[in-house]
Amino acid sequence: MSNAGGLGRSSSERAVVLALLGVLAALCWAYLLYRVGRLAPIGLGAAGRTAAAPYHSKDLGLLYALWVVVFAAMMLPAATPSVLLYARVKRLRRERWVYPGTLAFVLGYLFVWCCCALVATLAGWQLHDAGALDESMAISHPTAGALALVAAGVYQWTPAKHVCLDNCRTPLAFVLTHWRRGAWGAFRMGVTDARYCIGCCWLLTSLVLPAGVLNLPVICGLIALILAEKLLPGGHLLACATGLGLVAWGTTLLFP
Repeated sequence: MSNAGGLGRSSSERAVVLALLGVLAALCWAYLLYRVGRLAPIGLGAAGRTAAAPYHSKDLGLLYALWVVVFAAMMLPAATPSVLLYARVKRLRRERWVYPGTLAFVLGYLFVWCCCALVATLAGWQLHDAGALDESMAISHPTAGALALVAAGVYQWTPAKHVCLDNCRTPLAFVLTHWRRGAWGAFRMGVTDARYCIGCCWLLTSLVLPAGVLNLPVICGLIALILAEKLLPGGHLLACATGLGLVAWGTTLLFP
């Protein structure tokens, strides 16, 4: 009876955590679709400001919020297995406050994504004020996109990429070896795991900058690729094959 009760609690906790993560993902995508539906890039107003007009504080705030949502939308699916595993291990260790601890773990991820969004916002700000972005908020010079593809492809073959990918593919090893008690410990675990996740695919996610922060097909393609690398049996081989493809694509654009 006790085992059955434990399985029941595990299933219930899993359902609750999945529901909360699903709500967060739905909010992210609702905001992205809202921004796309407005058909006006940040920085353009009814007064007829051009895309090269300097950003104001409100524009920067909107751009930062948009990048936070983009990073959360891209990385949340890949982080879900680790979040579920954390909640399960916390219950199995008979620690209290499973849900608050899991929330703190997720907040650690969000903190790292917010830091990445800040870097992307600053880069977008400088590119915008330099007149390097078009009306879709993509980098207007095609060479920049080609170089980004080549750089992302080369990184797919580096040891750093595959060390981080190993961690992302084996979340149980991370959770057991980095376990910390309490809400602050959960937050620190989330930060550490998110750093591995970003280290695994930071150049892939940076492709959103030349493609345009509201380029939903690119965002969806990156989500699918990140998940495939993490979940499929041949994740490392897929990463290497993708790297070759990105280098070939970028080279073709550089030397048509």
